[in-house]
Amino acid sequence: MGEEKNQTKKRIFVFLRIGFVLAGVTAGVIWISGGQRYVKLGEILARMNPAFIVGIIGVFVLSQVILASRWWLLLRTQDVHISIWAAVRLHFLGLFYNNFLPGSMGGDLMRAWYVTKHTHRRFEAALSVFVDRFLGFTSSLIMAGFSYFVLLHGQKLGIGGAGANSAAQGDYKGWVIWALAILGLMVVLGFLVPAVRRLAAKVWEWGMKLAKKLWTAAVIYSRNPMTILAVFGLTFFLQGIVIAGFWLVGRHIGIEASVKYYFVFFPLTWALGAIPISVGGAVVVEGGLVALFTVVAGVEAEQALAIALCQRVVWMVAALPGAFVHLAGGHLPKEIAIDYPED
Repeated sequence: MGEEKNQTKKRIFVFLRIGFVLAGVTAGVIWISGGQRYVKLGEILARMNPAFIVGIIGVFVLSQVILASRWWLLLRTQDVHISIWAAVRLHFLGLFYNNFLPGSMGGDLMRAWYVTKHTHRRFEAALSVFVDRFLGFTSSLIMAGFSYFVLLHGQKLGIGGAGANSAAQGDYKGWVIWALAILGLMVVLGFLVPAVRRLAAKVWEWGMKLAKKLWTAAVIYSRNPMTILAVFGLTFFLQGIVIAGFWLVGRHIGIEASVKYYFVFFPLTWALGAIPISVGGAVVVEGGLVALFTVVAGVEAEQALAIALCQRVVWMVAALPGAFVHLAGGHLPKEIAIDYPED
């Protein structure tokens, strides 16, 4: 009975994620249809040189191979000695699941499940996937924050990046008031509605489990601080290369915004896209990029949408090798590794 109830909850969660994406896509189509925006968007995409897209796909695929090496390094830190080729295959498998499949088990969970089939050190192997994702998420937030305060000098979010005018300030105040009102309503409902109280309890329970995993990971990896620093440095470098590639694509389609905006907007939307309310961050990432580029950098909405769609195409094409890994059975080990400490 309990298992059936859990399966029902998982299905509901999947349907909610799919519904969120469909609602976002529908709203986007309606918006594009108004004011002949689709004509301008089509003209922008038609002017795009396919060589730019092929080039950024190549850069992104190479960055994913190196990120798989980052995860392999974390595995070896815990004496999990799977081959680097196995780590690359499992990394692309997780990338495929994240971008294409709306299941309740995300790509990271699938990667954690299959990596335990390659070694008898199952806890350490599964924990490395969690740490790898956490480091990537954290590095995105750090890069966005650093770029904002250093490159943008902490400027206010106003039209054209020149600071908020009075109308924009009024709009922002209105959004803040609505957000506070909704938050207050949720708190009231939390005390009055039993279902909301149960949901809050489950969120608290999930948060405690997450905190426990973080503490366990901190204890384990604190013995190798140089590895963590190397992983962070590698992540920042790869994110910078990918962002620079999208900046070149943006210049190609006529976006004159400085590269400094890209180093704030892209990692910030990557972090937001990691929130599991969508499928592969769809709608969340695209909507965030369009909003930030238009409101903060003064970019035309059609151009901002074009660069956002370009990124989605790059992600999906780069994830396709994961489908071949699954079909060919490359995610399963030929034999299990018995991992011993180096001493």
